[in-house]
Amino acid sequence: MLKKRALFVLGGIAVFAVISSIVYVWQVLVTPLPVDSKGQLITVQAGISARSLANQLAQDKILAHPRIWLLYARLSGDAERIKQGQYRLKKGMTPVGLLDLLVSGRVTQYPVTLIPGWTFRQVMQALNANPHLSHTLPPSEYAGLIHRLGGPAGMSPQGWFYPNTYYVTEGTSDTSVLRRAYAAMKHYLDRQWAERAPDLPLKTPYQALILASIVDRETSVPKERPLIAGVFINRLRKGMPLQSDPTVIFALGASYKGNITFKDLRNPSPYNTYTHRGLPPTPIALPNPADIHAVLHPAKTPYLYFVATGNGTHVFSITYAEQKRAVAKYQLGGKQRQQEG
Repeated sequence: MLKKRALFVLGGIAVFAVISSIVYVWQVLVTPLPVDSKGQLITVQAGISARSLANQLAQDKILAHPRIWLLYARLSGDAERIKQGQYRLKKGMTPVGLLDLLVSGRVTQYPVTLIPGWTFRQVMQALNANPHLSHTLPPSEYAGLIHRLGGPAGMSPQGWFYPNTYYVTEGTSDTSVLRRAYAAMKHYLDRQWAERAPDLPLKTPYQALILASIVDRETSVPKERPLIAGVFINRLRKGMPLQSDPTVIFALGASYKGNITFKDLRNPSPYNTYTHRGLPPTPIALPNPADIHAVLHPAKTPYLYFVATGNGTHVFSITYAEQKRAVAKYQLGGKQRQQEG
């Protein structure tokens, strides 16, 4: 009788010990990790084992019980499903939640924004300054970039990247971002070209891209885009020079000091639309998608001229006499040159 009672007690102790162990393990797995409100980034390297990762997380003071976490990962079948990448741990996340995150592959993404009106130089400055990108594109390869991305050989990269915010993971290459932006621009441009208004004096989608970049630099007022596009379309039809100040500024490059002089207007650069009729050789900036739409669906207008008023808008004129009066009124007594078409 005594022996049976002893066995019963020992059995009870064993069951209690098992239950206590299970409870303890579960408490470990659902206790929040030591992550504050700012969160914490971790990187899972390619090919790392679950054991090595558990040890790494313990060294980083994230996991207090790496063996228990590793056991849970193996018993759940997730130890072999952990995906490489950079992850952001949030406050309140538990070891169970950590494993779920690493298996999900929801890696941290970072925004890379390309702004309408940027030159290619500004695009590359932004990419080169981004600490999350892998910088693989040296200046010596800029000239052949578009061909590398699938475009024609010898084409300038100027203006060819769709302005937008692109989300990337840590270590994404700068070329990968540019490939996405180029594909997006080409897709949008081709679609807009297919739906263009009839009888435009533009022979190719590339010419539309060039003109759209000029429209972008002339105005930031949405309602003015079709009007300014209409003025330039009218000038192209009549064989008049576009006379766009932003093309002069682009031609001057780093030598532009904030004001255009009459000497600048005589600059022989092919980008100077005062001295050369038609379009410049390449775009001068990243056009806003709305600029492309405006160029391919311009306002039907009699205007041939416009001048900036100084508050971001423009006054439009049909005749040169009207334009001269507008210039006299809005150029601040001739002390400062404003944009004029």
